[in-house]
This record gives sequence, C-alpha cells and structure tokens, in this order.
Amino acid sequence: MTMDRLYYVFIRVVALLLAVLFLVPIVWMLLLSFTPEGQNIFGGALHFTLDNYKKVLSLAPIFGWMGNSIIVSAVTTVLVLLFSSMAAYAFSRIRFPGSKLLFLLFLSGMMIPAEATLIPLYLLMRDFGLLGTRTSLVLPAVAGPMGIFILKQFFDGLPKDLEEAARMDGAGFFKIWYSIFLPLSRPALAALGIFTFIGAWNDFVWPLISISDKAYMTITLGLPMFQSSYVQQYALPMTANALAAIPVLIVFLIFQKQIIKGIAFTGGKEM
Repeated sequence: MTMDRLYYVFIRVVALLLAVLFLVPIVWMLLLSFTPEGQNIFGGALHFTLDNYKKVLSLAPIFGWMGNSIIVSAVTTVLVLLFSSMAAYAFSRIRFPGSKLLFLLFLSGMMIPAEATLIPLYLLMRDFGLLGTRTSLVLPAVAGPMGIFILKQFFDGLPKDLEEAARMDGAGFFKIWYSIFLPLSRPALAALGIFTFIGAWNDFVWPLISISDKAYMTITLGLPMFQSSYVQQYALPMTANALAAIPVLIVFLIFQKQIIKGIAFTGGKEM
C-alpha cells in the first residue's frame, strides 16, 4: 500500500471517528427525549414514548420561542447582507475623502469585545424606547464590521471591466451594485448569511439583558429558564433541547455545502 493510500485511509478513519464523536451527544439527546423519565437507556429494554414532547409543549411555549428566534435571525441576516454589501461596495469602488480612514475605523470595531458594548447598547436602546422588543435584538447586529470586511475583500477581486462597461451604458452606482456585484458575490453572501443566521440564533447574552417579556424571548433565552425548573429531571430538558435543535439541523442539512465553503472562505475568495 502506497503512502498516498495510507494517508487517504488515515484521513477517512479520523473523519469517521470525529463524526461518531460529534453524533454521540445528539443520539443520546434524542434517545432521552423518547424515553420515560428515570429509565436507563443503556440497560434493559427501551420503551419509546411521545409523552415527553406532549408535556414539554404543554409546559413551555417552545414554538413561540422558536418563532421569535426565526424572525430575529432571518431579519438580522437580511439586513446584514443588505447593509454590509452596500457599505462594502462603497469602500471597494467609490473613492471619497477619508474612505481609507473610515474603513480602518470600521475594522477597529472587530477588536472590541462584544461584552464591552453591552452597556452602551443597553443605554442606547433604552433612550430610543426599544428595550424589550424584537427590534432591540436585531439592530445591534446589523452594523457588524466582519461582514463589510469579507464582502469588500471579495469585491476587490472582481474585474473592473464589467463595472466600466456598465458605466458606459449609463448605469449608476446602485444599479451596478444590484445587477453586477450582488449576483457575482453569491458565494460570499451565502457564507456570510449562514454564519449571521447561526450567530443570531445562538445569541444569548444580549437577549438576556434586553428582553424581559416572555412573549419576546428567543429559544436560547427560554430553554435555560425551562431547564432550571426541572434540574432534577433529564428527559424533559433533553426533549426541549431536541425541539430547539430541529431548525438548526434543518439549516445545516440544506446548506451544508455552503457552510463548508464558508469555513474554507478566506480573504473574500472561494478556496
């Protein structure tokens, strides 16, 4: 067996072991969610039941929390893609006084820990009367510098001939951005959109500070509150976690290729 073949087999074995390692907690969670409370899933015959799901749905507004998370994550993703792409196009193609300095100021925001902005964000949302609303969950994530940086790097690599030809046909900045740059930057937009959605879905600290009404709680905020009421039980918290994991698993299964491309996406270019 050649060295290349041995390396190929080694990589496959390691990938298989890692896959099993990551799947074990998910399988364990699903098994607990379908078994009665107190039953040992590793000993004796298993008795599967849907009672845990019925009980969880009757005790907690899981679907309401999931709906809030979906709305917040979807709106955040759309606004991030919209504003980040417009700002990236301006920094990449429009020359104006102080553009480089302004871009550096945007990049400097990447060095500021998110925890350092919690108090200013809280005071800002309070002064605008937005605390306790879904708007307060969306707005802080819209102007993230990471999206602008990624898309600008991608826009810088696009050929200028297409833009010059469009200008000769009388196209303005907005039409060039909409009809040329957006279609050509689908890989970058897909990667940014997926990671923005997942980041908004998993956000916990800011919703914990800004939301107090249970009607507007997201799933990441509602689950700990539900689990704290059943600290001596395992089946019900695992059932709630299984329900909360369904949308994320669906997103991963549908967009797994784009997620892998996004991970390999560096410098605004597709690897």
